[in-house]
Amino acid sequence: MQANYTFLRTPQFRVLGDEQLKRIHLASLEILRRTGVEMLEEEGRELLKRRGAMVDGTRVRIPPALVEWGIRSAPAQVTLCSRDGQPAMRLEAGRFYYGTGSDTRYVVDPDTGERRLAYRRDVADMARLCDALPNIDFVMCMGIASDVTNAISDLYHFATMVSNTRKPIVFTAWNLRNLRDIVSMAETVAGGAEALRMSPFMALYAEPISPLKFAAEGVEKLLYMAGKGLPVVYKPGMIGGATGPITYAGQLALCNAETLTGVLLAQLKREGAPVIYGGGFAPMDMRTAVAPPSPELWMLLAARAELAQYYGLPNYSYAGNTAAKVCDEQAAVDAAMSILVSALSGANLIHDIGFLDSHLTSSYDLVVLCDEVIAMAKRMMQGILVDEETLALDVIDRVGPGGHFLVEDHTLRHFRENWYPRLMDRGDHASWQSKGGKRLAQVVNERVRELLATYQPEPLNSEVAAALNAIIRDAETRR
Repeated sequence: MQANYTFLRTPQFRVLGDEQLKRIHLASLEILRRTGVEMLEEEGRELLKRRGAMVDGTRVRIPPALVEWGIRSAPAQVTLCSRDGQPAMRLEAGRFYYGTGSDTRYVVDPDTGERRLAYRRDVADMARLCDALPNIDFVMCMGIASDVTNAISDLYHFATMVSNTRKPIVFTAWNLRNLRDIVSMAETVAGGAEALRMSPFMALYAEPISPLKFAAEGVEKLLYMAGKGLPVVYKPGMIGGATGPITYAGQLALCNAETLTGVLLAQLKREGAPVIYGGGFAPMDMRTAVAPPSPELWMLLAARAELAQYYGLPNYSYAGNTAAKVCDEQAAVDAAMSILVSALSGANLIHDIGFLDSHLTSSYDLVVLCDEVIAMAKRMMQGILVDEETLALDVIDRVGPGGHFLVEDHTLRHFRENWYPRLMDRGDHASWQSKGGKRLAQVVNERVRELLATYQPEPLNSEVAAALNAIIRDAETRR
């Protein structure tokens, strides 16, 4: 009897070779050793100083060996759970997950098609929509609510999201005080601080200021989360040619230096603290002074994902975004390209699904369209299984020359493995016309409105919901 060997290779591609990755790593170490960073937060300076960094006022130069210690200390896997504590996303090599973007001032109204200010109901509706969509894995706040107290709008955002989805949440916090309140909310939902630490359903999104500036508020939030053992996405947001070099290698080296500083700070605060390696690039279009999604961006994000894999760290990326102002053909091209490239590059936690206008506007329709595209990418990333069953030698021999496979049990067992669209039409012209001859944009918008009208997420326990509202009321009275 022959052994039943199985061969499965996940599709992938690489932008950088091993030697290039090493050179970028060494360049980042040199940036931190020679140029250093401006560390405006006192605890951050003290943590670095105690471990051998050279501190001159707020300028801190970091020894290479210390940076590499921080990389080794950070966990290779970060697990994010659902709201009820069940593992939902294992951020590690070979796994990828998609979610929305965060904090846009505007949304495109799904009923009128008009661009308008975002309201708290949009935060709720976007969370509900994502909860309903099978290929959206996590949620961020798709709109800065213009109808709540601005100073604590982040509290309203978190409470609204966690009330409308069971999926993991990546959130932002305006300052340390608000972060404490948000973590208190999360602990209330999870059943206590230890329960949240063991099964976190949320991760903070935090950034330094490129180039090489670590503001007090950003570092305070990073250290607070690390101290509690809660996940942090640490992601510089660089504009090539403005806040970073115009060359791609220079952008990678500088962004990597900033990210590794964040990883190191978290480990100095609490060794083993869960940090998700990030890095944002936006090469500036010098004709418009805008930094739109572009082939250069996708290439840089792929290279940055390779750097994270070089370090063995879970990583954060983005896709499903566009410079288009509406959910049109341009948006579809940008979304499809970026979604596939992010999967092929080995990114793990991939956000910005549904962003229009170079991250300024959120689109319900683009979120739903991207859900379909992500399904295609996920199917493609499964690769091709090669074993005795799939080679089908006995079936081929039984059918023989000139036969057909329609009635074979083998066909019945496997035909459902093919991907089938929910929204796209693959029938003939007559059947398409019989269903109204609708363009994809119309089908997508109808699906958005259907879900918003009918889908209701699992509600929070009433006592938990009341406790979250009490935290917000208390925050309102303090301000």
